[in-house]
Amino acid sequence: MQGQGALPQNEGKVVEQGKREDRSVTSLVLVVGVLLAIAAFFVVTTAPIQSLLGESSYAAISAFHGLSAGLLLVVITIGLYQGYQLFEGRIVNLHDLKLLSVVAATMSFITIVFGNWIYVGYRAKGSVREWLLANNPEAHKIFFEFKEHMALFTLPLAVLAVYLLYHYDMGLLERRWLRAVVAIILALTFFYFTVAFGLGAAITKIKPV
Repeated sequence: MQGQGALPQNEGKVVEQGKREDRSVTSLVLVVGVLLAIAAFFVVTTAPIQSLLGESSYAAISAFHGLSAGLLLVVITIGLYQGYQLFEGRIVNLHDLKLLSVVAATMSFITIVFGNWIYVGYRAKGSVREWLLANNPEAHKIFFEFKEHMALFTLPLAVLAVYLLYHYDMGLLERRWLRAVVAIILALTFFYFTVAFGLGAAITKIKPV
C-alpha cells in the first residue's frame, strides 16, 4: 500500500519539475528577447540608419545576416545548456528543447542564405578576399574557405537534432546513449557556429563588404 501511495506522489514531483523547467527556460528566452529588443531600439533611435548600414550595396543584407547570426548565437547557447541538462538526465519535458532546436535550425538556414549572398560581395574585385590573397594567402584559407565550410555544418547538425528529438520524443529520455548523441550534436552545432561567427567578425574588422 505504501508503494502504491508513493507512486502518484513521485509522478507528481516529476510533473512539477517539468513545469519548473518549462518556466525557467521560457523566462530565460523572454529575458534575452527583451534585452535584445531594448538594445535594438536604442541603436536604431540614436544612430542614423545610413551610419548603421553603411554605403555598400550589400549593407541591408549584411545587417540581416548579422541580426540572424546574433539571434542564432543566443538560441544555440541556450540549446547547449539544455543539451548538458539532457545528458545529465535532468530534463523530464522535451517541449522547450524541441522548440529551441526548430528555431536553431530555422535561424541557421536563414543565416547561411544571407551569408552566401554576402559572399558574392566578398569575392568581388577590390574586396577583402582579394586583399588577403595579395597580402596573406594562408589567412585566406582560414578566414574564407575554412570559415565557410564550418558554418555550413550548423544546418545539418541542427536539423538532425530536430529529427531525433521529434522522432524519439519522450522515449529519448529512457536511452542514455541517445541523450548523449543529441547533447553532442547540440555541442557541435554551438562549436561550429561560434568559430564561424568569430571568423566572420574578424573579416568585417579587416575590411567590410
